[in-house]
Amino acid sequence: MEKLAQRPSSMLVKVPEITMYFWIIKVLATTVGETFADFLNTNLGLGLSGTSIATFIALAVVLFFQFKGKGYKPPVYWLAIVLISIAGTLVTDNLTDVVGVSLITSSVLFSIALALVFTTWYLKEKTLAIHSIYTPTREAFYWLTILFTFALGTATGDLLAERLALGFGYSFLVFAAVIALISILWQRNVINAVFGFWAVYVLTRPLGASIGDLLSQDKKAGGFGLGTTATSFIFLSLIVITVAYLAKSKKDQITSS
Repeated sequence: MEKLAQRPSSMLVKVPEITMYFWIIKVLATTVGETFADFLNTNLGLGLSGTSIATFIALAVVLFFQFKGKGYKPPVYWLAIVLISIAGTLVTDNLTDVVGVSLITSSVLFSIALALVFTTWYLKEKTLAIHSIYTPTREAFYWLTILFTFALGTATGDLLAERLALGFGYSFLVFAAVIALISILWQRNVINAVFGFWAVYVLTRPLGASIGDLLSQDKKAGGFGLGTTATSFIFLSLIVITVAYLAKSKKDQITSS
């Protein structure tokens, strides 16, 4: 079985160590991906098209600096994650609201797309391990994979909460339970570490989206009524604080083997 960490020099690896902080920021970022997209779309009146254009331009700029830079830089890396979280949400929203693709169909399509990316990545590089991200090719596969995980997570999250009418609270519990199960199997080496990582990565997207919707949506819709502005501000602030701490403490820096 492939190992999760095949570690070159820490100066080369473009991604963070997988720690508690990684998953905390990941969930915070996925929540922002849900609420900030709605904030730009509705509150600022950019509309779905305007929000999509602005987000993908910003993402392209940040990814340029991510690819150009050497090693892992927390501010650049996590800004890219936040933006790609918003972008993944918008990809699914455009398919659903503009093209009219059902959530079931988009969930299947993104699952197939993700499987194809993983297959191509592995056939070309012979590894899917996150700590092997130290070449431009692997980094390109990595970010393409992340985009599809966010799009798939958005589709499956909306499918459960809206199409299957589970609501935000029950959807959160379902995804949390599945993540807990995979984490236990991962820690006990029942499943491959790489598979466990990417499975949890996909599922934290609808988990974070459920949190975002639960907090931001109106009470009549089953939410707490905080609104997208307040929710986005709270979670963005938490991300900034955590990333600033990591940039200073370097607690998520990969150490050389």
